[in-house]
Amino acid sequence: MESAPEGFAAATPRGPGDLFDASTDAAAVISAHGVVVGWTRGAEAFLGYAARDVVGTAAGRLLAMPEDPARLVGVVERCRAGNGWSGQIAVRHRDGRSLGIQLRVSASFRIDDAECFLVSARAEQQRWTMGQSVLDGFLTRSPVGMAVMDTELRCVWLNDTLERFGGVPRDERLGRRLTELLPGLQAEALEGLMHKVLATGLPVTDYEYTGWSWADPHRRHAYSTSFFPLVDADDAITGVCYMVQDVTERWNARQLLALVNEAGTSIGTTLDVVHTAQELADFAVPRFADFVMVDLLEPVLSTEGHGAWLTDAGPAPAGAVMRRAAQRSVREGTPEAVVGLGDRVDFLPPPHDAHLLLDGEPLLIPVLDPSDELWAARYPERTERMREYGMHSLIAVPMRARNTALGLATFTRSLNPVSFGSDDVLLARELVARAAVCVDNARRYTREHAAAVTLQRSLLPPALTGGTALEVASSYLPADPSGGVGGDWFDVIPLSGARVGLVIGDVVGHGTTAAASMGRLRTAVQTLAAMEMPPDELLAHLDDLVFRLSDEEAAVAGTAARSTFIGATCLYAVYDPVSKRCAMARAGHPPPVVVAPDGHAYFPEIPAGPPLGLGGMAFEATEIELAEDSLFGLYTNGLIEGRDHDVERGMSRLGEILAHSGDVLDTLCTSVVRQLVPEPQPDDIALLLARTHTLGADQVASWDVPHDPAAVATLRALATRQVEDWGLGELAMTTELVVSELVTNAIRYAAPPIRLRLLRDARLTCEVHDASSTAPRLRHARSTDEGGRGLFLVAQLAQRWGARHTGEGKIIWADQEIPPNPDLPSSALQHPD
Repeated sequence: MESAPEGFAAATPRGPGDLFDASTDAAAVISAHGVVVGWTRGAEAFLGYAARDVVGTAAGRLLAMPEDPARLVGVVERCRAGNGWSGQIAVRHRDGRSLGIQLRVSASFRIDDAECFLVSARAEQQRWTMGQSVLDGFLTRSPVGMAVMDTELRCVWLNDTLERFGGVPRDERLGRRLTELLPGLQAEALEGLMHKVLATGLPVTDYEYTGWSWADPHRRHAYSTSFFPLVDADDAITGVCYMVQDVTERWNARQLLALVNEAGTSIGTTLDVVHTAQELADFAVPRFADFVMVDLLEPVLSTEGHGAWLTDAGPAPAGAVMRRAAQRSVREGTPEAVVGLGDRVDFLPPPHDAHLLLDGEPLLIPVLDPSDELWAARYPERTERMREYGMHSLIAVPMRARNTALGLATFTRSLNPVSFGSDDVLLARELVARAAVCVDNARRYTREHAAAVTLQRSLLPPALTGGTALEVASSYLPADPSGGVGGDWFDVIPLSGARVGLVIGDVVGHGTTAAASMGRLRTAVQTLAAMEMPPDELLAHLDDLVFRLSDEEAAVAGTAARSTFIGATCLYAVYDPVSKRCAMARAGHPPPVVVAPDGHAYFPEIPAGPPLGLGGMAFEATEIELAEDSLFGLYTNGLIEGRDHDVERGMSRLGEILAHSGDVLDTLCTSVVRQLVPEPQPDDIALLLARTHTLGADQVASWDVPHDPAAVATLRALATRQVEDWGLGELAMTTELVVSELVTNAIRYAAPPIRLRLLRDARLTCEVHDASSTAPRLRHARSTDEGGRGLFLVAQLAQRWGARHTGEGKIIWADQEIPPNPDLPSSALQHPD
């Protein structure tokens, strides 16, 4: 078998029924006057007429029936314009049979100055029959719309399905381009794809687009289209075939899924009830509706209590009250709304009542009728707005989550002419369900956060006082709602000898548990401070307590390991206004800041120590001297940590602000927090500022005590005279008895050196120092005992008494309340100088 010549494809043998075999086509040449001037053998075999029988005769006699003259004129004019024509026509065989053929007419050409046309047709009846069968399937039974376009993109054939999709009759489409007929269906884009197919010869498949159909003008449809080239026997592209399938249902389902997924990232970005409701309204307009209202029950919006929930287990409350939480419209200013944000709302689509909120299904009203008597009677103002703004369709979806009724979301359309349908109800249900869970999470968190904040604030000191030793001010700022309230705390604790204890701490974690743990630690610090413990010992005892609490939590959880860790940091300092010394120790807490009277700010070097709760670790105390009018600041890490800077930078900024500010202490405290933390942050902030004062020489009197019982009388007289010199004659007798008992006990039971000291600040304090470490014990003497009543007597006479250990021994002290002087202002009692 010989190979095909170079540049030509090898011919493939075809059977007699091959639809694509054009080798036996019949052809004739017809003049412009309709006279046959040429006749091929294929035409002779096809119709049975020899050339001598038809050449020179009118071509019209070969037609099975007369043709419309207007149609023939249109074909001639088309071919004279340089375009060919193709169509179906019926011709008569010589034996009288009628044959249907696919006729092709070429563009006009000239033979010996005469205008002629080449007319060709398929030469086999079987091929025509098979073709008719295939075309009949395409025309009537195929679910896919099909059309054939010529190289000028004019329609030459289409099936019934495509005619039904477009809604344009076949006669109007044949011979015309898409851009001339269907501008709403992205005709220019579709023709661009067909030009690409003609240019490249490559098919384009599954191109999806949406538009309005003339056959269904009230509903947007989606179509999937594929294009492929048509080629002749010589592989020349002669046109484009395209197939169209209506995929509206699939497209709607995909859009629904995409919207639901997008809603998951757009709704519920915060733990705020109102903000979440507004996110639902903002998301739905204009994607889904033209006007959205979100109304929530009052308990859901309340920041207090949150106790009156509507559940599926309870009856509908009488007169359930909702408030407008959010609304959004495609029109600026939301003119459709009858009420404003925060206003009470009594809207439930008639004839429904509160049961719709509890157990009702989403309500679809495809067509709103403003003339409906139920609407007009119950909501006359709303009915008027419906009429004014053309609101024609509504969906109302109850908001429920975790068997809790939250409110009602209402969607309406006005500018969008398409009414809501069943698919839209599914989407609305999904959107509201997601929003309802977020709203419920937000209201639960708001309730817990409010409870934690309330608990923490109740556990913090309501008022701080540093006596005559310190002027104090504080600031506490809870974390933003997303972070949750933490366990920061601070306290100012009056101690004996005019001293003051300052403490600040931070419990690890957030929420009610952290706040409760903070309260337990604050109580423990107060108890340990009242026992006159130095800072390092106090932290050691506090560390043991935290360790035990962690073990208790682990035991409750039923685990052998300490899986629950109640960690905390703490700093405890004691300031003595007489010696101007401040002793302090810290457990993993940031060091304090000190601003000297000259404005120099620094952070004392104090051993950091481990955080509380590790157990068995030692703490070290450091002592510094604070000049009068020094500023002493304690803070938690929330004040110095930030997203844009590290801890060292935060401490440096804190020192700079305090060093260059001369504000009143309360104002300074607020200003520092505002400057260092200008926006909400995820951790609590606590700041405690103290300005130091000292007790002058005229407020302190001290005497050395000889180790001789006879010296007691002399010391009683000295103490009495000093008290009278201070103008406290009313306390002279009590002071004499207290001095007598304390000094006598020290001489009798303690070791020298012994020293007596009187302090006058807010109270009158009597102190006896000795070198013994044995603490006194209060006991009740029996009636037969000759002694043992000294400390009991002191306890009855003094307001408070106690003992504290020092590096040189111990101090027994007793306080007396100074009676108010009506001639002096209250400030004089605080600062007698």
